[in-house]
Amino acid sequence: MRDWITSYIEAQKAALDSIPVEQVESVILKLKEAHTEGRQIFVFGNGGSASNSSHFVTDLGKGSSDALGKHFKVLSLNDNVSWMTAIGNDYAYEDIFVRQLENYGQAGDIALTMSVSGNSPNLVKAFEWAKENGLYTIALVGGKRGKLAEIASETIVIDDTHYGRAEDCQMGIAHMLCYAFMEVDELKA
Repeated sequence: MRDWITSYIEAQKAALDSIPVEQVESVILKLKEAHTEGRQIFVFGNGGSASNSSHFVTDLGKGSSDALGKHFKVLSLNDNVSWMTAIGNDYAYEDIFVRQLENYGQAGDIALTMSVSGNSPNLVKAFEWAKENGLYTIALVGGKRGKLAEIASETIVIDDTHYGRAEDCQMGIAHMLCYAFMEVDELKA
């Protein structure tokens, strides 16, 4: 058991070490631009990535907004369960995010998704619509990259395909994206 735990920790450290610093910085600056311009940020994912998306939106919408004194316009598309289930039931599960974006998304807004596989049909469909309609798309994906990495405006790849480790890294990146606004003075100006 201890060998497995030690190996898991070592693999988690390697996954964290694979996070591309310059791409995280680029996304922070893109979020700052959206904040300055009053653009909407839509965040979504499936399973553990759905939870990470909701957590990220909470931290950006509250903590980061409080630090800046001006609110981020940020919304998790995972958090309206009745809407998601109505869309899934009446249309198709792959439409649960794109149908929400059709209601709210405008050119210049940001769509950010988290996915370990990078191939979830509902995420891909939402990103295809977003790209066609002028939204900037950001994907946090695992080592398989998937179709999301091909179509996203910007991709952060975590070089691991293990769902637990990749999702832990997603949340680490999400915290960096939020805490940068709370702790880096040049972003507060």
